[in-house]
Amino acid sequence: MEVKKKDIRALSKEQLRSFFEEQGDKPFRGNQVYEWLWQKSAHSFDGMTNISKETRKMLEDNFVINHIQVDQMQRSSDGTIKNAVRLHDGLIVESVLIPTDTRTTACVSSQVGCSLDCKFCATARLKRMRNLNPDEIYDQVVAIDKESRLYFNRPLSNIVFMGMGEPLMNYKNVLKAIEKITSPEGLGMSPKRIIVSTSGVPKMIRKMADEEVKFGLAVSLHSAIDEVRTSIMPFNATFPLKDLREALEYWYSKTKNRITYEYVIWEGINDTPEAANALVKFCKFAPSKVNLIEYNPIDDGEFQQASADAVEMYTNILERNGITVTVRQSRGKDIDAACGQLANKS
Repeated sequence: MEVKKKDIRALSKEQLRSFFEEQGDKPFRGNQVYEWLWQKSAHSFDGMTNISKETRKMLEDNFVINHIQVDQMQRSSDGTIKNAVRLHDGLIVESVLIPTDTRTTACVSSQVGCSLDCKFCATARLKRMRNLNPDEIYDQVVAIDKESRLYFNRPLSNIVFMGMGEPLMNYKNVLKAIEKITSPEGLGMSPKRIIVSTSGVPKMIRKMADEEVKFGLAVSLHSAIDEVRTSIMPFNATFPLKDLREALEYWYSKTKNRITYEYVIWEGINDTPEAANALVKFCKFAPSKVNLIEYNPIDDGEFQQASADAVEMYTNILERNGITVTVRQSRGKDIDAACGQLANKS
């Protein structure tokens, strides 16, 4: 019977050092291997050139590196790149590179499918198959950094957890991935360049605040009226706006980081002054900004982008109340790479 090899990237540096000691080797070999795995993103033991052939063979006999593969890459007319990423067990997730004149942002996935049930999102229609491991999240970032250097001649500058899945339903692995991405022993990126976007899981927002994380928080809000929000995001019945607001107040009291709200305006759903004023009231308890996001249809026509007049009405009401607002145009729509469109159609 073949012994199932352990994924070497599930081991900490200390565990790797101990492994080498148990093999009668010097513990610093563990440091060397760790550096190959995380700083140099090695995909095979063969590539670890400062380690002897015998040691590489021994690693090969005991471990596996479950790295991702970019199965398919699509390029949009606006420069956006979408990767269909094949995981070691054959499942697929999608990640997106979004370029502007001054920066490159990686939009990464945290789950295969999604734990939540937002009616306007294509990913929510895929059942959640599993959480991604920290190394699978990390590998998406490495792949996009390579593409950024290759196609735009600059390194990756920002990361948003806005791909497939609800990051806070894969809390431990997402935080572990961010730890590796920001560590000097990993990619060394600043946590201030990372935003975790959640549909709003109050208990986990409080947990993040207690752990005093250094990255930013974005909340997919879309309505500040409970009945409306529950009609488009049914899980809101379990995590109502009152609980979300209290958790966000707690987040701000602990981190002093302003909160970003992601907000889509749909025709006939939340395109009224009443809805805009409810949003103003919800934003008032802590410094915040609102991104009004263009809606990207997902085939069935139930949700339609609101008129330009409705967007202007929201902008005026928010600005009049001293709330920073940005109107975001969607990128990568022609390759189904825009917000809410990731559904593994490829």
